[in-house]
Amino acid sequence: MSSQKIKVDSKSLQKLLKLYKQDKISLKKVLTFISQLPYKKLKHSIIDLHRGLRKGIPEIVYCEGKTLTQLVDILNELYNYHNFVIGTRLDKSKYDMIKHKLPQSHTYYETARIIHIGKNVKRKVGNILILTAGTSDIPVAEEAAVLCELLGNRVRRIYDIGVAGIHRINEVFPYINKAKVIIVVAGMDGVLPSVIGGIAKSPVIAVPTSVGYGANFKGLSALLTMLNSCAAGVVVVNIDNGFSAGYVANLINKI
Repeated sequence: MSSQKIKVDSKSLQKLLKLYKQDKISLKKVLTFISQLPYKKLKHSIIDLHRGLRKGIPEIVYCEGKTLTQLVDILNELYNYHNFVIGTRLDKSKYDMIKHKLPQSHTYYETARIIHIGKNVKRKVGNILILTAGTSDIPVAEEAAVLCELLGNRVRRIYDIGVAGIHRINEVFPYINKAKVIIVVAGMDGVLPSVIGGIAKSPVIAVPTSVGYGANFKGLSALLTMLNSCAAGVVVVNIDNGFSAGYVANLINKI
């Protein structure tokens, strides 16, 4: 039994040890598998194979800035070990050039710029609410939403309810108290998270976006507004960082 035929997670490790206990595999094979758990060196990268055991989620690949060869090698190698891979910030043009070199069991989410290789998690739990101030904020929100869904969370999206038309927030009221965690994505003046934070009893994760005119400073003004929120329960991630918002929301939702 080779290490590449066993998923690197706690259940698979337990299965491996049971097989050894039942004398169905050798001690040498067990030691070989365990010795390869921490990481694997490729020509250009060192992939973390132990992260699924440490954190419950395998390493997620940040695709931006990587060459086509690097992407193909890293995504395929992680799939060999986990049968479940997520890559973020993968532009459509790059995806089109590598899709034929990846396992067929993959899905590309163009708006979110996310690739997922492996089976989908069928059972969704909890309740994550994702809001945007404007339509232009949707790509960042989708990065968070798709990630949450792929990690097994139930997600509701309500987009384009910014304070420029504050009456639109009426649509959100029925869902705010049902949510275990809320992600609010906004550019421009970045005020919406404070409004939601003043209403919601659940944690609010604010995501500033680079959407806006010159004095927006590519999202810096929205970031500072959110950091200075007077609403209790609002925390802030980096500009355009839908990934971090989705990852943290997943952790909160599953507590």
